[in-house]
Amino acid sequence: MDLPEKEMRYLKLLAQQYPTIPAASTEIINLSAIMELPKGTEHFISDIHGEYESFLHVLSNGSGSIKRRIEEIFQDTLLKQEKQNLATLIYYPQKKLPLILKNVDYKDEWYRITLFRLIKICRISSSKYTRSKVRKALPKDFAYIIEELLHEQESAVNRQEYYNSIIKSIIDTGRAEAFIIALAELVQRLAIARLHVIGDVYDRGPGAHIIMDTLLDYHSVDFQWGNHDIVWMGAASGSKACIANVIRVSLRYSNMETLENGYAISMLPLVSLAMDVYGDDSCEQFRPKGTTDEFTENEQLLMARMHKAITVIQLKLEGQIIKRRPQYGMKDRFLLDKIDFEAGTIQIGNKSYPLLDNHFPTIDPADPYTLSEQEELVMEKICLSFANSERLQEHVRFLFSKGSMYLKYNGNLLYHGCIPMTKSGKLRHFTFDGTDHSPKKFMDRLERLARQGYFTSNNPEKKQYGQDTMWYLWSGDQSPLFGKSKMATFERYFISDSETHTEEMNPYYDFRTDEEVAKKIITEFGLDPTNGHIINGHVPVKVKKGESPVKAGGKLLVIDGGFAKAYQSKTGIAGYTLIFNSYGLLLAAHESFDSTQIAIEKAQDIHSKTEILEQNRKRIRVRDTDKGQEIGEKIKNLKNLLKAYRSGAIKESYKL
Repeated sequence: MDLPEKEMRYLKLLAQQYPTIPAASTEIINLSAIMELPKGTEHFISDIHGEYESFLHVLSNGSGSIKRRIEEIFQDTLLKQEKQNLATLIYYPQKKLPLILKNVDYKDEWYRITLFRLIKICRISSSKYTRSKVRKALPKDFAYIIEELLHEQESAVNRQEYYNSIIKSIIDTGRAEAFIIALAELVQRLAIARLHVIGDVYDRGPGAHIIMDTLLDYHSVDFQWGNHDIVWMGAASGSKACIANVIRVSLRYSNMETLENGYAISMLPLVSLAMDVYGDDSCEQFRPKGTTDEFTENEQLLMARMHKAITVIQLKLEGQIIKRRPQYGMKDRFLLDKIDFEAGTIQIGNKSYPLLDNHFPTIDPADPYTLSEQEELVMEKICLSFANSERLQEHVRFLFSKGSMYLKYNGNLLYHGCIPMTKSGKLRHFTFDGTDHSPKKFMDRLERLARQGYFTSNNPEKKQYGQDTMWYLWSGDQSPLFGKSKMATFERYFISDSETHTEEMNPYYDFRTDEEVAKKIITEFGLDPTNGHIINGHVPVKVKKGESPVKAGGKLLVIDGGFAKAYQSKTGIAGYTLIFNSYGLLLAAHESFDSTQIAIEKAQDIHSKTEILEQNRKRIRVRDTDKGQEIGEKIKNLKNLLKAYRSGAIKESYKL
């Protein structure tokens, strides 16, 4: 057997892992068997925006799949309330269990019945996984026992005693409650093989840090960055403009929970600046939006002053970036130098507009984009607070590790915002350093620069460029994450004319309903346009106005349905989840969620309406997935190793 030197080196490395013919043969048999299993269930979720209770519930109930499984198994044997209680027990085992046991007279009997039911659900849920994969998912304390129960046939006469004795021993040793919790958590884990988060965990709601903690510990997850994520990533890297934006948005929606309690970032320097400089300013345009019942009038006034202080700082810092990066093409966002401070007006184009607020004590008309000494000192202190937040840095490193601008997975293309297009409906190309960049190359470049902005430590110029890129991704014209011509921050605060507030959407949003355009995008990223789909978020689907999340003949699916409460009045629902299992594609539309406490106490689930988008004639197997391609390549290499062993090209290595 005469093999090229490079291939021989690889086979010799592979031989270290499979040193004999039996070892290589066994692995080929195992891998070939895995190829015939049904593909795991993928769940897609987008635009969570800090709504951690809704997110955790949808994650716990597998977007309604666990409830459907309970209905299938116990349709004719359990009452409706019993099924609801069993579902809630699986979603929240540690909290629901004590509530149930308060009303149980014969606990041992209840334990026995519940254990049998949970084992049955586990057994069916685990049937599409290998024993090895299930074993890795088992809690260490109960791994051996659960494995025995999952693969034990209690109906076999000669095994009934063995099976029943295990259940009895669990109860007699006082481990029933811990075992029930372990089984419930296993059911949750088996419901979702892979979780795809299509961007925007941050802002609006109060619990982005809680969501990130959950994702950190999740067994299989990937993340496509959203514009609200990238600005936090930029802030964690030390970008002052991103930090100012993060603080401004938090104050605008009276949501300081994630900043102060989640990440322990001190706002005292900003409080001091706000009181010193804006202490006599009513700051009416900067009053926080949304529910403010929990804040006193003085607290709201303080937030408004902090809000104005950080907004002015942000506008200055953004002007510095635009001046530093003329290639961004954002000269129209130079606005502070267009203010007539004496007249209280601003000149935009050929028109002059009166300002709603003309109190700018920290702006030097001769040098409007330079921070005052006090503003500079405040930003230095806040930057240090962001850099020293261990929890924030851990979360952002996770986003870089598991995240990307886009993802190709099992034939589908996942991205948060848009693919920049021209007004004529063509995919937009960009030129950098004399080189043409297609949309894919453009997004690859932006991703590389974002990573450069966070990880570079020995080249300040490169780090600054990367940080500026993250800010551009947050709000720049042609940003695939933002998808608008401008972010009209100044206009919304200071000009009453609503025409100036308009943020023109990228032409992508006009053409994304065109099937041929969707196919061109799929092809651009090297996927099959016949079978592939685009899975997209960012812009809420206005269901109540008749808009459908299914576009371009089913080629493009928008799954932003309004997890954030702020958007639900527009969408009419409370979020979508897309499910891609071995039978096809399903879309779950979720109704609003009251609270975790109500869900536990009243066994109340999120009502989800599931629609089958595509149903395969032939069930999808592992061999049909990206993982299947990897396994197929490994089988091919192992077969080559067998040939090398049998031809004498490589010697077997038996351990004596």
